Amino acid sequence: MLTGIRSQSGTDRSWAVTSRHRSPIVLTVNAVEVPGLPNLELELKRIEPELLEAVRSGDPFLDQAATHLIRSGGKRLRPLLALAAATAGTRPALREDLLGGVCVELVHLASLYHDDVIDEATVRRNVESVNHRFGNLMAIIVGDYLLARSAEIAASLGTEIARLLATTLGRLCQGQVLEVRSVFQTERTTKQYFEAITGKTAALMAASCRIGGLTGGSPPEELEALTAFGEAFGMVFQLRDDVLDVIGTEEDLGKPPGQDLAEGVYTLPVLKALADPATGPALSALLGQRLGPEERDVARALVASSSGISATLAASRRFAARAAEAAAGIRTPALGSGLVALTESLVEDLTDLTMKATV
Repeated sequence: MLTGIRSQSGTDRSWAVTSRHRSPIVLTVNAVEVPGLPNLELELKRIEPELLEAVRSGDPFLDQAATHLIRSGGKRLRPLLALAAATAGTRPALREDLLGGVCVELVHLASLYHDDVIDEATVRRNVESVNHRFGNLMAIIVGDYLLARSAEIAASLGTEIARLLATTLGRLCQGQVLEVRSVFQTERTTKQYFEAITGKTAALMAASCRIGGLTGGSPPEELEALTAFGEAFGMVFQLRDDVLDVIGTEEDLGKPPGQDLAEGVYTLPVLKALADPATGPALSALLGQRLGPEERDVARALVASSSGISATLAASRRFAARAAEAAAGIRTPALGSGLVALTESLVEDLTDLTMKATV
């Protein structure tokens, strides 16, 4: 049985999973071990200088703003998925494999720049957010610059990857629009929630896996399996993040908890708490407007005490089962089992969080 463990070292947050037989899967920036893929940690380290080089413009101010979040660290989860899919841990990453990982990470970073403007955030990854340091206008422009660099890299990798990236960017925007339109709406449905996170989170995870498969030369059947796995994995990842926003700490998140609640983004645990007769009326009376710190903490406590957390865990298990089913179509057994174990680590971590919330 796998047990999820969250660890902290400075600003470098990591998610690790170990089995009772001490076979590790460690997910963190520049330190990844997946059973059966012993070379992946070294390959992921090669992403860091490539990221910095990809955004280098020659303008000191732009370079500083564009590398701000890169230098603050991160899980590099999307490049991890791309490199794993490309190499299956059986060979060193080629130049195009690395560029595929850089391409998807730049899209992710750009989304963080834009999200922080929307959320009026002041902290990201335990450092000052770009919008707070450089201003909203500059954060938007630099986010656009990162997207432009990602598109340029995708084009260098061929028309299929360029088309995939363009389609993914469209899905990201659609997901974000769905979320923005539902802000402060306590009547938001779970169907609307899942549609939004499929676009804003799962689509890029799926693209990461597929781009890795393309640079690695996977056959069509395996490309579909990798894509389906990435989308299901992305759903599990977002569900876990949404629980963390309710019951996590600033140390866990690298930003203040309860930010989604305060800003009117009602995620699955909140929607389930609203439907819970024990917490729904009191929570509904609070929501529908921007919350101050005290109101936010009251709302977080209500959601944490509701059935919303356990319902979100149940949903994560359903998507983890989909991920495992998709991974069965991956040719290299070690890659398939490693990706499944990575998914299970998130579910186990979410299980631990749920247990703590109900104590």
